[in-house]
Amino acid sequence: MTPNGKPLPSVTTILDKTKPEESRKALQEWRDRVGHEKAKQITTEAANRGTRMHTYLEHYVKHDEMKELPTNPYAQPSWYMAAHVILEAFDHVDEFWGIEVPLYYPDLYAGTTDCVGLWKGKPAIIDFKQSNKVKKREWIDDYFLQLAAYILAHDSMHGTAIDQGVILMCVKPETVETTPKFLSFEIGGTELEKYKEKWIERVDQYYREQG
Repeated sequence: MTPNGKPLPSVTTILDKTKPEESRKALQEWRDRVGHEKAKQITTEAANRGTRMHTYLEHYVKHDEMKELPTNPYAQPSWYMAAHVILEAFDHVDEFWGIEVPLYYPDLYAGTTDCVGLWKGKPAIIDFKQSNKVKKREWIDDYFLQLAAYILAHDSMHGTAIDQGVILMCVKPETVETTPKFLSFEIGGTELEKYKEKWIERVDQYYREQG
């Protein structure tokens, strides 16, 4: 939704509606393999865990302190994951300009990025991700497309020229006693320009298919 009230498709909606056929097939094969009820449970738990992790990180950015460790055992992994992201990555964030920042590109799309700030001294769009397993760089194309979308929108709205995006990812710990695994992925320069082009192609595809 734009400030004038015009509804626009979200970045995640466009990515989902234009997902390549091989990705759809792989997702369906996974659902068939684990069972549809189990797949739904895994997906729901992951979404809830990610939401909680984002909440703890947002609280830390706003108040410069972590919330107390929750007594709810289902919430504790998210707390430890957020704490690990802070420990491993936040020393590289020189300034936080905004958290849960609404963005839109005029007449095309809207979305909310997790964080905007200075990463290692340079303006950046920063997204927080949780994962059930360690991911390789070549598996997270959609995350880089999200960063490109948010960078294009931020530059359009605020006249910036952001040249880097960062994914801060934490992997679900196997037990409460297990230290979560942390991963970071950065894009910039010519690689970012390629993802901007790929994102614009996906936006074009979305509107063509929507008629």
